[in-house]
Amino acid sequence: MFKIVKKQTLNPTVVLIEVEAPLIARKAEPGQFVIVRAKEDSERIPFTIEGYDREKGTVSIVYQIVGAGTEILNSLNEGDEIHDFAGPLGNATKTEGLKNVAVVGGGVGCAIAYPVAKKLHEEGCRVTSIVGFRTKDLVILEDEFRACSDNYILMSDDGSVGQKGVVTAPLEELIKNGEQFDEVIAIGPLIMMKFVVLTTKKYNVKTVVSMNPIMIDGTGMCGGCRLTVGGKTKFACVDGPEFDGFEVDFDEAMHRGTMYKPFEAHARDEACNLLHKGEQ
Repeated sequence: MFKIVKKQTLNPTVVLIEVEAPLIARKAEPGQFVIVRAKEDSERIPFTIEGYDREKGTVSIVYQIVGAGTEILNSLNEGDEIHDFAGPLGNATKTEGLKNVAVVGGGVGCAIAYPVAKKLHEEGCRVTSIVGFRTKDLVILEDEFRACSDNYILMSDDGSVGQKGVVTAPLEELIKNGEQFDEVIAIGPLIMMKFVVLTTKKYNVKTVVSMNPIMIDGTGMCGGCRLTVGGKTKFACVDGPEFDGFEVDFDEAMHRGTMYKPFEAHARDEACNLLHKGEQ
């Protein structure tokens, strides 16, 4: 059992929890993930590690309340215990030798992008963070990104905060103006990562994408995170989650991601009903 020592609401649907997990905290690195099972009969869900404190022995994850599993997880509070919290799993982000990097995050994916930007900053890399949200009410980790970024660019779809527009606009502007990025690291919705890659490919700027959005089981057994990379079948959880963006078949990945939405919606409704009955 793993105690929740901190629970913080970041926006109306996104929550951060800090969990006592000293063995995981000792080994965790940005880009890796944990498998969480809130209660004994809950589903297993992979969550990318948002942060870790080796001295305190804690690991933080950020989740968006979108389905049955996250509804049940969100019913737990500080002091409660999570039944299973296993990891770290997956391959860590490769940061060695990078001197100038653009980290591009979208929505809740910014919780995954942040520890990458932080580590790059700590290693002396120049970090440009470009983050995008639909509206100002959904912005997360702004202060944290500013603290580890040499250049922080905040975008919003409706212009309610930062600059109005999508994350590819300032990215392309910087490249056109002569910014020599060693690498672009994009983490967010599949459609966002697809268009980041379409932008950088025109200028032959190496781009790494995180395929966390399509993971389910986290062990390579379920096949839910199967994708095509460079014409070959890969599994995001064991071969990734990060891949060369130029080689990922995003259209295939997005199609697979829509297949389970009706089942997820049904499961969430059932979970909400069960939780509501338990409160009565």
